[in-house]
Amino acid sequence: MLLKVGELARRSGITVRTLHHYDAIGLLTPSARSDSGYRLYNRDDIARLHQIQAMRRLDLSLADIGALLARPDSSLASVVEQQIAALTRQIDRATDLRDRLYRLRGQLMTGEEPDLADWLTTLELMTMQDKYLTQEEQNQLRSNKSAGAADWPALIQAVHALMDRGIPVESSEAQALAQRWTSLVADYTGGDPSLLSKLDTMHRNEPSLQVKSGITTELMAYMTRAIRHSKFALYAKYLSPQELQRMRDGDERYVSEWPGLVAEIRRAMESGKTAHEPSVQKLALRWMDLFNDYVGPDPETHRKLRAAYENEPAILAGTGIDQAMLAYLRDALEIAQPH
Repeated sequence: MLLKVGELARRSGITVRTLHHYDAIGLLTPSARSDSGYRLYNRDDIARLHQIQAMRRLDLSLADIGALLARPDSSLASVVEQQIAALTRQIDRATDLRDRLYRLRGQLMTGEEPDLADWLTTLELMTMQDKYLTQEEQNQLRSNKSAGAADWPALIQAVHALMDRGIPVESSEAQALAQRWTSLVADYTGGDPSLLSKLDTMHRNEPSLQVKSGITTELMAYMTRAIRHSKFALYAKYLSPQELQRMRDGDERYVSEWPGLVAEIRRAMESGKTAHEPSVQKLALRWMDLFNDYVGPDPETHRKLRAAYENEPAILAGTGIDQAMLAYLRDALEIAQPH
């Protein structure tokens, strides 16, 4: 069965203009034409159209969709699977909202009036978290929230006090707080580097959240430097004093640039982008540029650091980086910089 463009538009709900555009850019070219020159779409064309529209719902650009469809491992089954996952997330969000509304209704029916500030804070955090976290991740955080929740305000206040007094991150006081900080973060995120990376991005991008939590950009930078200092003791088992000093000298750029780059790479991994994609190779080259600037370009230093990462898990703890990400970057670099 072959469909003309108008019939396909009517039955699919997609405009003729859109179908013409897909044809013009080579995204969906009809398999046949009538004697009069009309576009004719067959079953395979319609299956491809389904893939295109499904990917559009995943907020992919037309260029990205074209690149994905050109891959030999592209399949309709995998796209349908992604659709199912996306719909499941929507259902979970709707179910969570319904449950929240049930609880609010119960409060109101019993004469309990929530405070206005509580309403506004809850609404703002719900909206904010939806921008950065999946429903599953939000549920995970809620289930972990009780872990050390009472310790956070005092810890944040203690860190601010050290900063106000000008206490260096190398001090025993700062190092003790860094250990507590690392432990609480691990409990809250369940040790998930992806979730940690997303939370870090959310805190950096949302000034209102920084104000409410007290975890400001300056505080995060201070704690990152304190945690980094504690890890230098582990690096010292593998690196020379000169190599360690170079890392200390470059720590400021590490603190300011590395977390954002880690978050970008994590998003690329989770979106299913492979090491063969130019955007991933570009991220890997940025990583290598920052890495070389931080530790130097000496291959022997790089070898020592790989050994440290493999043998000392605590070095990567709390960074959002794991062995899977390092392997992903190595694959991309081998393609971008073939030997």
